[in-house]
Amino acid sequence: MENVIFQNKEWIDATWERVDKKLRKVAVRSRDKLPYTTIDGNHDNKAETNITWWTNGFWGGMMWLMYQGTRNEEYRKTARRSEEILDEAFKKYKNLHHDVGFMWHLVSGANYRITGNQESCVRNLYAASLLFSRYNIDGDYIRAWNGEEQAGYSIIDCLMNLPLLYWASDEIGDDRFRKIAMRHMDMAMRDHIRPDGSINHIVDHELDKVGVKQVIAGQGYGTDSCWSRGLAWAVYGAVISYIHTGKTEYLETAKKSADYFIGHCKKTDYLPLVDFGAPEAPVYYDSTAGVCAACGILEIAKYVSEEEGEEYTREAIRLLKACDEHFCNYDDKQDALVMMGTERYPHNEKAMKGVHIPIIYGDFFFVEALLKLKGNDFLIW
Repeated sequence: MENVIFQNKEWIDATWERVDKKLRKVAVRSRDKLPYTTIDGNHDNKAETNITWWTNGFWGGMMWLMYQGTRNEEYRKTARRSEEILDEAFKKYKNLHHDVGFMWHLVSGANYRITGNQESCVRNLYAASLLFSRYNIDGDYIRAWNGEEQAGYSIIDCLMNLPLLYWASDEIGDDRFRKIAMRHMDMAMRDHIRPDGSINHIVDHELDKVGVKQVIAGQGYGTDSCWSRGLAWAVYGAVISYIHTGKTEYLETAKKSADYFIGHCKKTDYLPLVDFGAPEAPVYYDSTAGVCAACGILEIAKYVSEEEGEEYTREAIRLLKACDEHFCNYDDKQDALVMMGTERYPHNEKAMKGVHIPIIYGDFFFVEALLKLKGNDFLIW
């Protein structure tokens, strides 16, 4: 029997070609930018407006993914330029927080692993040390943001920053980085990920002992609902922790959250809602949740039985095909690839500005998922 990837090979290859045809032009056009979204079809530039913005590593990271898949030097040039621009962020220490993994591991970490660049290795080690230092020993969590009022906050997103710590342990032979990553992952299973696999976005911890003061809705609809991209962070973050540690509880957690995600997306033709517990109307989608979850689900598929793996792969492809059909823009005169991303559930008019917009990590995860399906086993995380 043909496996599910072979059955979809024609779509995978054709979609990759369309992505490459577009991005080879965008890579040159946006070489000196750190994009977040687009304005009138053109990438904005966080390098000019907010050099410490948490998504500033995704553009360069996507360029390394495209380089891995094509060996087109234009992608490598843009990835390197992105990393150089990001150096300015190290000068603003007080503005950096737990998302240094998103910012540097995708760019400097990838550069070092692909090319052996020692300067990139040092950048990544600096970032790992920053993340390492945010661990609250008494409360047993990695602190998310800065500011006294947020001193006890951890967020589900941080599971995607933990690979930076696993890498640092391996790189310099210091297991403390790995142990802190695992302590945070264990905390997330206790305090963020519910028994049914759904998630709490923000947890406010006790500062001087292990304990939860309160759960905060964050970017979701409410404290009892489930923000879909947060759930995608849990799916992918948990299986990555499994890959780096071999701890079976992490794989089981990833599967539990993946099953919850898939179950809800089946109800909406694999087009993820912003929050799986929000009211039925109005309808708000988040394309970025689907493509991120698909990446995690494809990794889960590698570590389960063949039958389970085929089913998880099939579900990931359904998410990606739905995104391709309904959310992707292949016009090479416009910079964004994946449209209809949503930053948060919009409780007010201000938040509506972040509804159904292109967001750079949507492009990144769509590219990463396609690269996985093409058989490239480079794990950027």
